[in-house]
Amino acid sequence: MASEDSACGVAHGAEDGAVAVRTLVAVFASPVAEFVLRYGQDLGYRPVLFEPDPGRSAAVPGARVVSQLPALDGDTDVVVTDHHRAELGTALRDVLAQRVRWVGVMGNPRHEGPHVAALRDLGVAEDDIARVHRPIGLDIGSRRPAEIAIATLAGLVADRNARPGGFFG
Repeated sequence: MASEDSACGVAHGAEDGAVAVRTLVAVFASPVAEFVLRYGQDLGYRPVLFEPDPGRSAAVPGARVVSQLPALDGDTDVVVTDHHRAELGTALRDVLAQRVRWVGVMGNPRHEGPHVAALRDLGVAEDDIARVHRPIGLDIGSRRPAEIAIATLAGLVADRNARPGGFFG
């Protein structure tokens, strides 16, 4: 029996040519960054790890690892995976100076993120600071790096598909 639902066809192995390839930049090497980039490849992302400290770099199979932020465009999603790093403000300032599609910082939603003060101290405009999403991902009770990565990527997929995320009613 033929189905007119393209999602059903894709689930059974049909190619879906409608998915645009995007770049996914994980800022700062971390266990979460490794999973985000690894799983992101399966979702059609070109993975890039931006780690400004050469002593912290990690290899992620299939990912480009850079110590200088590359040129980014409107097909780029950026995930900051460590909000405790001293370079947080400068890294985000440099990301926000480019025309990225989406940028978010992992962290506890009950507290204002340290990125806000760091960006203000660097003179970043409030409109640009407001472009930074926090918290990020779907609220699935993630505890381990792989779970955090899945929640983050699910949120990115929902956002790029203009969907709220979550279960169907």
